[in-house]
Amino acid sequence: MATVRDTTYDLLRALGMTTVFGNPGSTEEPFLQAFPDDFQYVLALQEASAVGMADGYAQATGRAAHVNLHTAPGTGNAMGNIVTAWHNRTPLIVTAGQQTREMLLLEPRLTARQPTELPQPYVKWAHEPVRAQDVPAALMRAYAAAVQPPAGPVFLSLPLDDWAQPAEPPAPARTVATRFAPDPERLRGFAAALATSRAPAVVLGAAVDRAGAWQAAIALVERLNAPVWSAPASERTPFPENHPHFRGVLPFAIGPLAEQLRGHDTVLVVGAPVFRYYPHVPGDTLPDGTRLLHVTDDPDEAARAPVGDSLLGDAGLTLAALAELVPSADRPPPPARAEPPPVEDSVPLSADALFAALARYWPEDGVLVQESPSNLSALRRQLRFNRPGSYFTMASGGLGYGLPAAVGVALAQRDTGRHRPVVAVIGDGSFHYSVQSLWTAAQLRLPLVVVVPVNQQYTILKAFAELKHTPGVPGLDLPGIDISAVARGYGCATTVVDTPEQLGAALATALRADGPTVLPAPIRPDIPPIL
Repeated sequence: MATVRDTTYDLLRALGMTTVFGNPGSTEEPFLQAFPDDFQYVLALQEASAVGMADGYAQATGRAAHVNLHTAPGTGNAMGNIVTAWHNRTPLIVTAGQQTREMLLLEPRLTARQPTELPQPYVKWAHEPVRAQDVPAALMRAYAAAVQPPAGPVFLSLPLDDWAQPAEPPAPARTVATRFAPDPERLRGFAAALATSRAPAVVLGAAVDRAGAWQAAIALVERLNAPVWSAPASERTPFPENHPHFRGVLPFAIGPLAEQLRGHDTVLVVGAPVFRYYPHVPGDTLPDGTRLLHVTDDPDEAARAPVGDSLLGDAGLTLAALAELVPSADRPPPPARAEPPPVEDSVPLSADALFAALARYWPEDGVLVQESPSNLSALRRQLRFNRPGSYFTMASGGLGYGLPAAVGVALAQRDTGRHRPVVAVIGDGSFHYSVQSLWTAAQLRLPLVVVVPVNQQYTILKAFAELKHTPGVPGLDLPGIDISAVARGYGCATTVVDTPEQLGAALATALRADGPTVLPAPIRPDIPPIL
């Protein structure tokens, strides 16, 4: 007779989820025993890294991913990156072991007390099946919840003795829609507002990239002859940044953002919150006389928007429909985006000089995973992305995501056969949050390049201290860390790069390597302005 475990693995096969990310614990071993040959187990050395890898893999493949965690302590370790997966809108099925059912009343060691509450509110659904036989059906429901918009993580707590129990007839694998079209009448109203606008502007967010909707966005922007910005702190790039209508990334504070939009009577926001702010810089949400139109697939996002009229719908379907409804405008095109000023290649390099060099040697089809908060403005000034699916970062603002996500993205490039080169830019502060991810990259022999701007400090916190007038904050310096030695210890090649030429040569070598390479790059300890 088939067991619950047999039936669950069959369902995972049917759903195409044969890669499992995890860090095994005793409560997971009954699920993992005799691991099937047609499945791939990706071992991370810590649960947060396992979730980050699964997140990167899911985003780069465009499919849901499965991450298997230990009971309460392991799930607790993973929570930071579960929060990021929630904000990233990443479809993850997070399963965690639970103690044996017949002992749960005693709350023995490794019992998850109130297990469905632990990951709340950062999962779409959390459940511990009442019966062992309900596990496969719960997994099917979890999958359906994870992939439907807005996509996100779900959580199942699974007692360890469930797996050997006899199964009932298997839960059928089902398909569910992952996109929905906008209301036609409201869509026509949005189109009419744009058609009669004197000076429209467009703001695009990560959902445009997730929907594969760059071409629809280009079509609408060109019909409107309008400038287009990327939403503040967007976790993916939604528009080709070499396009003449692209103006850059909006600032993520209330007053400066509104000032950037001054002069526009209509602002269309697609696939992004209205707006993602931090820090608090008071001001008007919009300039006087400006109307905001908001397109989102998330009812909660529509509800909490402080201004504007919202339309629920898939970003790509809505953009394509608007491009058909809106007539071509006869207004002149917007002025071109200003080029960044030239940089000086003095040693140590400035952040701008480092990223200008990276842009100079950037592979044509490269993918960047970024987690260097203090250097983000310099990076976005110097390095521009002109292909979909080329930029990933954390929407949550929480550190420890970028390095494992880069491992997941690199593995996805191999598994999908795309083989796009993957480069991570990880600040020397961020690097150590999930540094054990390097071991997984080395064991999988992934050709991942990790560029580490080294300034030996939490620069972003020093910048916030200046903005908030809070001098004397302790613990903001990071002396005495040998990043090359750490990288070698995890099995990575490593080279310190001091000049643009050294970066170019090391990057070319690393992209041809059969394994990961870490490139520490000393930079000046300048404190950039937050805004």
